[in-house]
Amino acid sequence: MAALRGHDIGCTLPAGWDGRISVRGDGAPEAFAIEGSREVFTAVPQPVAHIANFALPEERGDFGSGAVELMGDRDVLIVLFEYEPAAAGAPLFKARGIPRSLRASQFDPTMLRRGIAGQVGFQTFFHQADRAFCLYVVLGNAAASTRLVELVNSVLATVEISPRAAG
Repeated sequence: MAALRGHDIGCTLPAGWDGRISVRGDGAPEAFAIEGSREVFTAVPQPVAHIANFALPEERGDFGSGAVELMGDRDVLIVLFEYEPAAAGAPLFKARGIPRSLRASQFDPTMLRRGIAGQVGFQTFFHQADRAFCLYVVLGNAAASTRLVELVNSVLATVEISPRAAG
């Protein structure tokens, strides 16, 4: 078991698992909406945690592109994607606390960001410690989802999210 910590997010990785917590390297804000010549919303990169029971590639997208293509039938990918601090009060993030007990019945291939044959996904939004997150999980094999969800839940049980340190 190894501890994964960064950006006031942490968890315990089972033996053989890989994990990274990072913020997109360029740190450049992105305009999400522009009305006429007026910018409505700008997102500044926030932390994202990637946790997997397979070796994560160095280059991967926020929601696991570059990693999901490498997944086998026994693999899982857990993503904790943080949104802007102000989003914590938005209706989308009204659920309180990270879910820790997922069920196989919650997973569906239509939940995948990128559909790959055999894979199923789950996505939910929540707030914790005045922070807004998306939990996104991909299972490598729909037929083995009950067993794979048990692996996911074992890691989710160890996730800690603290208020962001000033700075």
